[in-house]
Amino acid sequence: MASSVLAGQPIEIWFQDEARVGQKGGHTYIWAEKGSRPLMVRDNRHDSVHLFGAICPARGVGAAIIMPAVNAEAMNEHLKEISAQVARGAHAVLILDGAGWHQAGGKLIVPENITLLALPPYAPELNPMENVWEYLRGNKLCALVWDTYDAIVQACRGAWQFLVNDPGRIQSIGGREWACVNV
Repeated sequence: MASSVLAGQPIEIWFQDEARVGQKGGHTYIWAEKGSRPLMVRDNRHDSVHLFGAICPARGVGAAIIMPAVNAEAMNEHLKEISAQVARGAHAVLILDGAGWHQAGGKLIVPENITLLALPPYAPELNPMENVWEYLRGNKLCALVWDTYDAIVQACRGAWQFLVNDPGRIQSIGGREWACVNV
């Protein structure tokens, strides 16, 4: 997008990533007495969903969708949801990894109020969404056994609502000093 089009327009920094949630999930670390082995449930079935999430730490807001697979069509739906959450009159710089379904060519349709900015390869530590997933898994999505696909979807909805209902939590987990726009 030409810089003259964005002149004077507020810029928001957003971070995006996907997480697989479901049966056959991993365990999280928990506090326990040294030498003990706390019990933890684990489901060996294989149903799962993909939670597409994005946050804007400066505003303390997020946008998410839950999809059965990761592909360009799912990413297009997520981009629409992010676009709807960008402040009116603002433009979002969406920072994301280099997954194949994030590539601007081909099937990906990027809304006019979003510009994609790819992270360098093998640098997940630069994406605060990785910390969001770790937080949600450790506090809302771990040590659970779901009986149905719909139960997994409901758990993801509940976990995401827990996050977005607390803007301070989004700012705390997602804030990065280097992620700012100086005009």
